[in-house]
Amino acid sequence: MYSFATAGPAQCFAFVLGAFLAGIAFGSLLSRRLCSLAAPKSLVRPIAVLVLLANLLGFAVVPLVALIVRQASYLWTLPLVAVTAGLLGATFPLICHIAVAPDARAGAGLSYLYLANIIGSAAGSWLVGFVLMDYLTLRWISVLLALLGIAVALALLGAARQTAAVIAGAALAAAVVLSSGPLFAKVYRQMEYKRDWRDPGARLTDVVETRSGVVTVDADGAIFGGGAFDGWMTTDVHDTDLLIRPLALSFFHPAPKDVLEVGMSGGAWSEIIANHPQVEHIVVIEINPGYVEVVRRYPMVAPLLHNPKVEIAIDDGRRWMFRHRDRKFDVIVMDTIYYWRAHATNLLSVEFLDLARGMLKPGGIIYYNTTFSPVAQHTGAVHFPYAYRFGPFMAVSDSPILASRDRWRNTLTNYRLEGQPILDLALAEDRDLLDHILGKAGTLPGNQYVSEGMETRENILRRTAGKPIITDDNMVTEWRQDH
Repeated sequence: MYSFATAGPAQCFAFVLGAFLAGIAFGSLLSRRLCSLAAPKSLVRPIAVLVLLANLLGFAVVPLVALIVRQASYLWTLPLVAVTAGLLGATFPLICHIAVAPDARAGAGLSYLYLANIIGSAAGSWLVGFVLMDYLTLRWISVLLALLGIAVALALLGAARQTAAVIAGAALAAAVVLSSGPLFAKVYRQMEYKRDWRDPGARLTDVVETRSGVVTVDADGAIFGGGAFDGWMTTDVHDTDLLIRPLALSFFHPAPKDVLEVGMSGGAWSEIIANHPQVEHIVVIEINPGYVEVVRRYPMVAPLLHNPKVEIAIDDGRRWMFRHRDRKFDVIVMDTIYYWRAHATNLLSVEFLDLARGMLKPGGIIYYNTTFSPVAQHTGAVHFPYAYRFGPFMAVSDSPILASRDRWRNTLTNYRLEGQPILDLALAEDRDLLDHILGKAGTLPGNQYVSEGMETRENILRRTAGKPIITDDNMVTEWRQDH
């Protein structure tokens, strides 16, 4: 939830974990106070109340965060995490106080409780994170945990023998289930758009939740992965300049027959590359199966799933590449996450670039998105003897990159998507668009920096001189967003 609300920066996990641990610490202080005021046998009721309040607040955290981030930073909501964790954190010392006798076996008794706590924590994380998130939405996971909390609280109170308590618990459970609909109906919309969530265009038409993340599509056809913009659900080059970049393979490579693409997202790039006149086979690796479901729902990209030239692997890109290092490709393409998001280093470091270069055929290139990070561009230009920049993308190789405007023009005039030409040169509008696309090559060598233009390796190195190199151990882009 917090990763989605913040579009996934690396700091997000640290802040949430810090709030959680702080809450547990303050909860322990609370339990110390309770232990000094009451006899052990009288602590069962406070424990039940703490469990009940913690689970009800835990249920409310999601809609409350969605409500607050509409007007303020998500950091203001971290006390909610701390309080929820604190209420749960207070229960463990209280249970120890009740269950462990102050005798020679106190150490053994405490160790058994710790073992049970560790097993429960690990099992809960595994069950929710690796199982339930593939079958239930955030709403129903929250409901399930709240209902389990209510049941535990009633069990601690011995409520099975008290009719009034059972009725109260059933009413509370019914209130949780019935309120979950309106409370959770707009949480992703609110967390994604924040202050602008009421705008007409800020309406989500698709939400797909899996354990690998949350994919959303809005009314304008923009697709978001984990709350961050991923592109557009369109393959029409008239709709957006962003689709010019996958069309540039023939500018950099004379015969991109075998292509590896890391990251499918909404499938627009995959559909365009799969229909490239020279491409014979493309392997698409996508870590989140939710994207496949989204692609299936949109006719413009759905043919990708049935194209005989396309091989889709649901896997972590780096893991798949480690396991298939014997396979070789003409081009390795990555239109991947923003350089400042958590785990971006896995696709920008020199270690990953070395893994990718080992899978290139002679003359092959790696064509990847740096999302305009000077550090990522500097890393690619330093680590390879041949490089070009096209907008935020880098094309790097160990062999001379034979860039050709004429070859690019020839490919574009023969390009067809599902049998239909991408450009109709009988139309003045499309002839102008062709000139606009080919005009990108006219920005070389890049002496004057044009953000969406092209640039030679020499100019990249001059412009980024003094920048650090990204390695698996130096995740500079994830922690310094000015890089």
